[in-house]
Amino acid sequence: MSGRARGPTGSIVRGVMRLARGRVDGFNQFGATRESFLASLAPLVAFPLVGGVLMLMGGGGIGALSDLLATVCALIAPPVLSFEIARLWHRDAAWLRFATAFNWCQWAIPVLGSMLLLALGVLVALGLPRDTARVLALLGLVGYGLWLHWFVARHGLGLSRFRAAVLVVGINLATVIIVVGPRLLALATGDAAFDGK
Repeated sequence: MSGRARGPTGSIVRGVMRLARGRVDGFNQFGATRESFLASLAPLVAFPLVGGVLMLMGGGGIGALSDLLATVCALIAPPVLSFEIARLWHRDAAWLRFATAFNWCQWAIPVLGSMLLLALGVLVALGLPRDTARVLALLGLVGYGLWLHWFVARHGLGLSRFRAAVLVVGINLATVIIVVGPRLLALATGDAAFDGK
């Protein structure tokens, strides 16, 4: 992860909007430096950090701390895992720009989610059942998020379609295991200790 790999930078909003619509030239708006990557990661971490601190101050206790750490792990795991995969596939030279774009593109998903909910709200008002609307919203959001991650991985790291799909599925599964695994293990060991008494 050399901080010397520099490239042209421009408008982050323009870059996100172009990548979110499947335009490869959106990558040109992102830097390929450590500073660019850290700037893209900072707002993702800042919001849950502030929320976690507020919950701790409000008496949330160990549960609030546990939730905060799980959220930070969920945000940090994809860059760490993607770097290792990029290095394994000899794409580490392109990783900084990819990871910077990937982090900034996370903001496109809630924006699309809001638009999707608005459209589905209109359809519910026209008679679409609420349960169907919820399923459509979830499928639409998850499908778009996976496609966006795949698109950014494919073009940001110069991967084949298949390798980009492997990267996206692998990173998402590993992140879920990292975040949920300790909780499941704690529940399992807690139940086992309870059964042994």
